[in-house]
Amino acid sequence: MKVQFDIEKITRYDEAGPRYTSYPTAVAFSGTFTEKNYLEQAELSNDCPIPAPLSLYFHIPFCDTICFYCACNKVVTKDYSKADTYLEYLYREIDMQSVLFDNDRVVEQLHWGGGTPTFLNHDQMRALMDYTRRRFNLLDNDAGDYSIEIDPRSVTAETITLLREIGFNRFSLGVQDVNPRVQAAVNRIQPIEDTLAIINACRANKAKSISIDLIYGLPLQTQESFSETLQTIIDISPDRISLFNYAHLPHLFKPQRRINVVELPPARNKLDILQHSIETLTAAGYVYIGMDHFAKPTDQLSKAQEAGELHRNFQGYTTHAGCDLVAMGVSAISSVHDSYSQNEKTLDDYYEAIDEERLPIIKGVSLMREDLLRREVIQQLSCQFMVDIREIEHSYGINFVDYFSLEMAELEALAADDLLSIEDDFLFITPAGRLLVRRICMVFDAYFREQRMEQRYSKVI
Repeated sequence: MKVQFDIEKITRYDEAGPRYTSYPTAVAFSGTFTEKNYLEQAELSNDCPIPAPLSLYFHIPFCDTICFYCACNKVVTKDYSKADTYLEYLYREIDMQSVLFDNDRVVEQLHWGGGTPTFLNHDQMRALMDYTRRRFNLLDNDAGDYSIEIDPRSVTAETITLLREIGFNRFSLGVQDVNPRVQAAVNRIQPIEDTLAIINACRANKAKSISIDLIYGLPLQTQESFSETLQTIIDISPDRISLFNYAHLPHLFKPQRRINVVELPPARNKLDILQHSIETLTAAGYVYIGMDHFAKPTDQLSKAQEAGELHRNFQGYTTHAGCDLVAMGVSAISSVHDSYSQNEKTLDDYYEAIDEERLPIIKGVSLMREDLLRREVIQQLSCQFMVDIREIEHSYGINFVDYFSLEMAELEALAADDLLSIEDDFLFITPAGRLLVRRICMVFDAYFREQRMEQRYSKVI
């Protein structure tokens, strides 16, 4: 979809807010949601007239080096034996989770994230997938979306062959920036030759898609230097590119305290980098999917968006809207039936829960009708850049304008700024508003309006 970079509007509306990988977002999760609530939601999911297929997520928290920009839940260690202990507990959680869901529910989607999933050695990778296959109904063909995050520094071509053999068909590689000075400033030295070798291995093993993560706003970045990164990645020609904004929040993420603040690009320079990046990627044929993501027109994400079938969850954009997401491992977040839940965030607490033979859930939320309604509006905005007002009214038995009377006043102001329009029972986000889709979604976020916890979020741009 076309996107217009309007510097004046972006500057004016560049507030801090959620990325809407869920609604309600994680800051609304509560400790009053317990294992009992989760078990009830799992049972309700099985009792649906047509139970949803499953999506599995496994969090592998270990990294052997620290990237200074990182905001992930991770454990930095060079003691690889820690993975053995972790997997023992992860298998026990798999046992507890798998018995909750009917075995005829097929796993359409599977993802290993981190941390660095490729911290695991080859035997551990094979064992984890084999154990998962014994407990859940994984596909025996290549029809599912089975993806893994890869640090090119931690794998070889043989690793890719193994991953493909055990069932992975989509590979996401962290690159961030190819400039050696920027890499040194964030403690991630990664020669482009190493990255290219792994991408070539993915292609040699007939990967269904390859995605590359980039970050703008890192120390020592300039428009000129990042232009070289973009051109290098465009020449590599991945199927998808994620272009994330570096949010400097050292009060929340300790590794960021090692970044030299003086070396961060000023706000205006950062916007120049973003504008040039968008122009460069779209000129190269990539489609702006929304919220940091670009894909080739032939990619399934682009096709899903065009067909109105794109979905957004904790892993970002996906084509599997109807799945129940069962997430396992430390800090992992599930989405089962009408609920979200998160596991314990530290290894000690995670291990303690499993030793007590209980699911390691620390908090969550059961979604009320109001949450489901607002989630649907936010999903349509973030995935399709539009809302089908009649569809919402029919599904929830409301008059959209009356129900969202408070929101309509703000929407009218955004419409006056040409960020959106309301016509023929549709709300459309304009090309000028698409970069600000997070800001537009915030209009419908009742929790954010009440809490205004901006310090917990990055800027929308």
